[in-house]
This record gives sequence, C-alpha cells and structure tokens, in this order.
Amino acid sequence: MAQQVLHRVRPGVTAAAAVTAALTAALLQAPGAAAQPASAGGPDGHGDVRQGGAPSGISTLAGKWTFPWGMSFLPKTAKALVTERYTSAVWLQKSDGGRKKVGTVPNTVADDGDATTASGGLLGVAVPPTWNGTTDKDVFFVHTTATGTRVVKMRFDGTSLSGYTVVLGGIKFHSDHNGGAIAFGPDGYLYVTTGDALDKTTPQDKNSLNGKILRITRTGAAAPGNPFGNRVYSYGHRNAEGLAWDSRGRLWEVEIGGSQWDELNLVEKGGNYGWPACEGKCSTAGMKNPKSVWKPEAGGVPSQIAIVNDVIYVSTLRGERLWRLPIDATGKAVGTATSYYSGAYGRLRALAKVPGADQLWLGSSNGPGQDAIYKIDIR
Repeated sequence: MAQQVLHRVRPGVTAAAAVTAALTAALLQAPGAAAQPASAGGPDGHGDVRQGGAPSGISTLAGKWTFPWGMSFLPKTAKALVTERYTSAVWLQKSDGGRKKVGTVPNTVADDGDATTASGGLLGVAVPPTWNGTTDKDVFFVHTTATGTRVVKMRFDGTSLSGYTVVLGGIKFHSDHNGGAIAFGPDGYLYVTTGDALDKTTPQDKNSLNGKILRITRTGAAAPGNPFGNRVYSYGHRNAEGLAWDSRGRLWEVEIGGSQWDELNLVEKGGNYGWPACEGKCSTAGMKNPKSVWKPEAGGVPSQIAIVNDVIYVSTLRGERLWRLPIDATGKAVGTATSYYSGAYGRLRALAKVPGADQLWLGSSNGPGQDAIYKIDIR
C-alpha cells in the first residue's frame, strides 16, 4: 500500500473562516451572483466566445475522501472510478452519493525517500469507451513505484479490480513533477502526461518519456501517426496533470509552471511547449505559446481540466478555485477567465464531465477524511 503523507494537509480553518467560506459559496450559487474578476491571461486570438455554460449550483456528492486524484466515468453512466493518491485505493462513485471500494493498485509508492516532499502515488485513471465489464474489462492507471512511474492496466468487472499488467514503464519518478493524467482520445488511443521529474534535460529530449504528452496503444506501443516515430505526441512540458478534448477534437492541457507562470495549452501533434527555455509566453522560435496563463500566487497552480459545451473548466490547487474559460469561435483561443468558489473548498484537483449531462464532478485535495467530491450543474 502507498505510504500516507500528511504534509500536504490544508491547515485547519477557524470557525470564522469556515463561516466566511460558506457564505462565499452560497453567494456564488445564488441566481445572478457575480463571478470574481479573473487574473488569468485573456484571449490569444479573436472571435466570439461562448457566453453561456456557467456554474449554477454546487452540492456535496460524497464526503470523507482522502486526496482523490483521478476520475473516469464508466461509459454512458453516471458512475466513475476514482483514485485516492496516498492510499492506492480505487472507488466506484455513484451519482446518488453512494460509493464502494473496488480494490487497490499494487506496488504504489508515494515518495522516493523524503516524506516531506512526497509526490506521486496513485494518479490518473482511464476507462476505455469500449469497457463493458464482460468482454472488455481493462481499465488503466498511472502510478509511481519504487523504480519509476508506470502506466498499468487491471481488470474491472463492475464490482472489483483484479490482475496487474505493466503497459509502459521506464518513466522517471521523483519527489515532484510526475504528471499523471491519462485519458482516451477521440481516436481511441491513450494520452498520458509525464512530468520532467525535476530533470530539466528531459522535456526537450524527444527520446525521453518525461516532460511529454505520450500517445500509446492499449498495449503500450507507440500509436500510429505519432510525429517522431515513438510514443511522444508533444514535448517541452514541465508538469501537466489535465487533458480534455473539445467538440472539434482539439486537445487542451493545463500545466503547472515554475515560479512565474502556469499554463493552459492547445496541444498540437509534434508541438514544443517550451520548458525549460520558456515559462508562459515567449518569443523563442519553434515553441508554442499558451492560450492563457496564471501567476502561481494569484489563483494558479492548475491541476485538471474538463470541457462542457466548449467551455473549459480548470481546477486549481494553490488558487483554491475553479476557472471558467470559454473557447472562441475559431476554436484556437479562449475568452476572459472567470473564477468560482475561491477559497470555499480548499485545494481542488479531480475534475471530470458527467457523460450525457451538463454537469461536473470536482474533488478537493486537503487531507485524510477532509476531502469531498462535489457536483456542479452547468447552465
């Protein structure tokens, strides 16, 4: 089992602070409530932006979680597999609030020997769109082990997990910057984010698996059509933890930067996203600029991303808020960012769109037993 790490627990709040947070949340849920001014960068292009699709209410779906990290829905259902980072547990969360532990991912290790800077653990989860629990039982995870970061698959029959097969190893693991997002794209292939593992030489090395977005088959091979003939789809990433596709099939990603800028990127095949030469926007030839940026201390450190009706939603850790960024008419830029729930629920990470509904599930990341998964209606 993964080592439990308590250093990331959000400090306890006073009763007065709790009341303030509750009032803030209530105001943001109220009809016609004004959204907070955005501090993120504005559009990177021109064209009308979608004006609708804003959060209209938030409620607690399930409490007493411990650092939920990844969330992936079973096809055509409102049931999701949810990972817990430091317990290595996998849960089946239902839309009525009920949940059941379905197993653990073995060999998970949450740090590399220094518990004061522990990272890694059990990270992303991806359920294939073809999963049915009978003829197709495979589900996929990213986790860190004593020897590195791995993409693995297990079997899930709708009730419990079994088996354990390494799909892709050889990814460096360090005390931080381990990426961990995994998702099936519209093309049916797996996309995986990997961090630079605190080694700035890896993101620009096209033969390294670190600092990348990888595109692989279900067996871990390079997907056909990859730009460099290997598993790499894009490179120059520092620590990306969120992936989502819009209605045009375009891939969007959020990335935790260094001390200056965090990023929202529109990812192109073979694109170089700059790290470590660039952080935020820069003029270096051949490197892609982000579509929006945040100062880490001003609502930043974005973790995950979901898209509802071509409006992007981003959860943040240090920022303790949910950002809304509408994609413009060109599909290549975003409009002004608006924030919601600032400070009301602490650090926010796990985020996913509910299939067939204009609804998000959002998980906090504050500490053992302190976390919850929230349901947000989008109207």
